[in-house]
Amino acid sequence: MLNVRDIRHSFGPVHALRGVTFAQTRGEVVALLGPNGAGKTTTIRCVTGYLTPHHGSVTLAGHDLRKDPIAARQHLGYLPESAPLYPELTPTQYLDFRARLYRIPRRQRRLAIQKALDRCRVADVATRRIGHLSKGYRQRVGLAAALVHEPAVLVLDEPSNGLDPGQIREMRSLVRELAADRTMLVSSHILPEIEQLADRMVVIAGGRVLAVGSGEELRRAHAGGTRLVAEAAPSSGALDAPTIAGARLIENAPLEGNWRRLVFEPVSSLEETDILSALAAVFLLSGWRLRELRRDKPSLEAVFMRLTESAAEPSPKTKEAAA
Repeated sequence: MLNVRDIRHSFGPVHALRGVTFAQTRGEVVALLGPNGAGKTTTIRCVTGYLTPHHGSVTLAGHDLRKDPIAARQHLGYLPESAPLYPELTPTQYLDFRARLYRIPRRQRRLAIQKALDRCRVADVATRRIGHLSKGYRQRVGLAAALVHEPAVLVLDEPSNGLDPGQIREMRSLVRELAADRTMLVSSHILPEIEQLADRMVVIAGGRVLAVGSGEELRRAHAGGTRLVAEAAPSSGALDAPTIAGARLIENAPLEGNWRRLVFEPVSSLEETDILSALAAVFLLSGWRLRELRRDKPSLEAVFMRLTESAAEPSPKTKEAAA
């Protein structure tokens, strides 16, 4: 549904994008992640047709955005970070305006507007002026406007920015619901939120794609994956740390008294819960006292920092252009 292939873009001597490539299918939420100046916004602008990349291609629902821009954009819905709303209009009036821009026939327009209002949960404020609505409602009105023509590809730039925790949860639920029958590309800097929302992440820095994968795939590839951590103390006759076939001991550090912190790395295809159960049994059978046994999953932030810090720091001009 969305295919971005080797797009490159420069602002004068500054290379904002240096060969960005990724693809996604229907029903998938993909997130663009990167520090300020990484090239996220430039990528979004190229995907939505606001910029034409100097090299490479963007394909939306089978239509090349450069060769067939009108057909490609008919399949695209876009919610920018600051939704272009008219505060003096009601949501119904604004969606009618947007539906006319999309040339939705008059006989279909009313149904399309009502469907968008219902799906984005703003039907209850459909006759109130947009300027009198909360930030959360205004964001959902902008989303309804991006959906009114039933696009196959929906691009959201910082959809949770400025929302309170309750509004963020509601937006997350709405995005997951809407993604069931379309392709969703999201740009955000809120890492915990993105991990709950996205199926895969595209990490960008310096205009290049550094990694692509789910949160767990990125952890395994760039932070060693999940660790199993035990705090235990041996009895007088049990000096060697217990081991099992499904986990490798990678750390054995002293704590207070004779307590020790033992860190294991799963090395089998067994479920982590099964490995934990086996470890607990082995500790007890080996004569060790066990006070804690847990999974220790590296945070997405740690993975993100490791990836982006390894990339070359862009110059101030690159940051300004790519942001």
